[in-house]
Parts: sequence; structure tokens; C-alpha cells
Amino acid sequence: MAKRIVILGAGESGAGAAVLAKKKGFDVFVSDMSVIKDIYKELLVSKNIQWEEEHHTEELILNADEVIKSPGIPNDAPMILKLKAKGIPVISEIEFAGRYTNAKMICITGSNGKTTTTSLIYHIFKSAGLNVGLAGNIGQSLALQVAECNYDYYVIELSSFQLDNMYDFRANIAVLMNITPDHLDRYDHKMQNYVDAKFRIIQNQTDEDAFIFWNDDPIIQQELHKYGIHARLYPFSAIKEEGVKAYAEDHKVYFTEPMAFNMEQEELALTGTHNLYNSLAAGISANLAGIRKECIRAALSDFKGVEHRLEKVTRVRGIDFINDSKATNVNSCWYALQSMTTKTILILGGKDKGNDYTEIESLVKEKCSGLVYLGLHNEKLHDFFDKMGLPVADVQSMKDAVDAAYQMAKKGETVLLSPCCASFDLFKSYEDRGDQFKECVRNL
Repeated sequence: MAKRIVILGAGESGAGAAVLAKKKGFDVFVSDMSVIKDIYKELLVSKNIQWEEEHHTEELILNADEVIKSPGIPNDAPMILKLKAKGIPVISEIEFAGRYTNAKMICITGSNGKTTTTSLIYHIFKSAGLNVGLAGNIGQSLALQVAECNYDYYVIELSSFQLDNMYDFRANIAVLMNITPDHLDRYDHKMQNYVDAKFRIIQNQTDEDAFIFWNDDPIIQQELHKYGIHARLYPFSAIKEEGVKAYAEDHKVYFTEPMAFNMEQEELALTGTHNLYNSLAAGISANLAGIRKECIRAALSDFKGVEHRLEKVTRVRGIDFINDSKATNVNSCWYALQSMTTKTILILGGKDKGNDYTEIESLVKEKCSGLVYLGLHNEKLHDFFDKMGLPVADVQSMKDAVDAAYQMAKKGETVLLSPCCASFDLFKSYEDRGDQFKECVRNL
């Protein structure tokens, strides 16, 4: 009898896992509580994989030998609890895909900066001519690529939710950008649970592997000693400190190991302090992979950036519009505000994940000349920000948000969409939110 694998959730990761499982000869069944997108339905049908949508049929799921679950399904969802009670292993798509490839894995996590860093590492590897795939939270699912491609390297962005259900997977290069409170609603509102999830990126590493991290993150520094780390350590910092392997000094960026080289800081394609960290982490990763320093320099200087992350949209009558829809937590918004060089109208709001806005309080006072609350439930924003005395507007659609911000802004100011929140109250995704913003701005 073929082993039975059930996949819960038929998005990018679930559909990819189904294709790989089918290819490896398993008895495969896919179940999704929502409607499955046509693109994934067509993929499942073309591979002759059974699926169901808008419900879970228990008898078809609880007979699994192993279950692969979408990162979006919480570990305390009713079906997951039933599987656990029966002792059926629940794993992530990344864990499953990792069993079937010998490619080198470069894995990136962190509360902020991971998409930019992942995209930047992929850009350097690709520019250097390496046979490399991009996976995880961006790009195609790792499982689908393992099933259909034959890459030597994968650059993988990992969320804490993906890491939660990873057990034997091994990262050859693990990158931890930072740890700030995020998604605490999924971790019993305990910061330690979230920290432990992030540190799972180094589990199974050996002394042949590398662990790259931001040296000045207070939480990383406080936690490092708790986990028996076997990998070689590659800390980076914005300044030269004892033991760091990459840093900036006198307008130059220095990489010390394994090959020492440097470049002018102004040549970096990405600007701002947070992007310096992204460039340092990416440069170390490429250096460890043996990519020539000339290639690393060139790729760090011609990278185009990531959509929905501090993306300049256009200038309308002297007002700049910036799309930072990817800022789904407060710390991301903090980075965005910190990088603003003009007075700013901030559009924020959405599905709040237990946010504490005190982190951006002083930056809002310093940088903002108006606030637009975009969400179905803006009471928390009113309670926190209204006392600052800035002009505010309450809106429930992107068009109204852009119109309100445009009315408030003066020539020479910037309108910044950096919501601090998830998008699911009014939009399909942060991409949908950012796309609507860009469209409304271009229609002004």
C-alpha cells in the first residue's frame, strides 16, 4: 500500500507539495476550507490528484500517514488538534520538499527585511550564473521546484509559521535578520514562543554550515546561548565591532570572511540603515557560496528592490507617493518612517495582530503631518494617535485613503502607505492592497 499523504490548504505551498507527493508515488489527497484558486485546481487536475474545497471531510483526512499543512493554518485549528490526538505527524511543505533534494539551502527569516534580503541573495546568485531557485514565501513553492527542476541552490524565505512545522530540514546557510514582536496572536501572546520559532532555522546545522545574524539585535544576543549552535557564526553590524564579519565604516562596506573585500556604501542599490543590514547579510551569504567579489559588488549595486516594499510609485504635483504595503507589522512601519526625509502623511490600519504602536509614537510625532486610518475597525488607532493633534481621516476604501492623503499633503511632502497591519479586512492580500494603492495614485 502506498503511504497516504493529506495536504491541508491548496495555495502555492499545498499545490506544490501535492505535485511532489504524487510524483514520489504517494496516495495524495488535498483539502481546503476555502475555495481553491483556478490556477491550483488546474494543476491538481492535470496531475490527477484528488481534492476538495470549502470543507474538510474527516474520514478522508484522519486516515493519513502524514499531513502537510499550509503555513496559514494555526497549530490549534480543530482539524490539526484531531490529527495530533491521533498521533499523525503534521509537517510543512518545506520540510517535505527538503527530503527529495541535495541542493544547498540558503534560508532567511526575521521579523523584517527577509523578503528584500531573500530577493537580493537570489539576485546575486543568479547574476553570478549559479543554478538557483527562489522559494518559500516568495517565488514558486519549493516542493513544485524540487518536483520539476533540478537546482543546485535554493534561496528560501521562511516565516515563523513555516519553521513551526520543520523538524529534520537543514539550512546550509541560515540568516536571521532580527526579531521583533509579530504574529503574537499565533503564539499565545508569548514572545518566547515566537523567538523559539525563529531560532528553529538553525536546528540540524553542523560545523560545515553558517549562521548569519544581526549582531546588535537585543533579542538575538539575549537568546543565542540558549540553543546549542553548531554552525560557524557570521554576525554583521552597521558599525565595526569585535567579531563581526561584515560592517560599514567611513562610507565603505567591509566583508571579512571567507574572502575579504569592500565597496563604497553609496554604490549599494538599496538605501537606508535597514537596507544596509539586508545588503550585509546578502553579501556574506554570497561570499560563503564562493561567488567572486566582483560579482557580489556588481549585483549589490544593480538590484532593483522588491515590489510593495518602500516602492516609489510616482510624484503628483510635488507630492511623492510610496507603497510599503508589505509593512504588515509595526516594526516594518518604523523602518519606513525612519527612512522618510520629508514630512509624511501616513496611511495605516487593517487587521491588527495585537499591535503595540508605542514603537512608532516618537517617529509619527517627528515625521508625520497627517494620518489616514484605513480599516474596518479604527478605534485602536484613534485611541492611540488622535491625542497627538495631527489631522486624521477615517476611510474604508483605498480610493478614499488616497484622496484623503492627497488633500492633506502639501507640496514637497510624501504620502506613505505603511499599514502596520494585515490586509484581510478590506483586501485579498498585501499585494492587492499595494496594487490598489498604486492604481488610485496613478488615477489622481
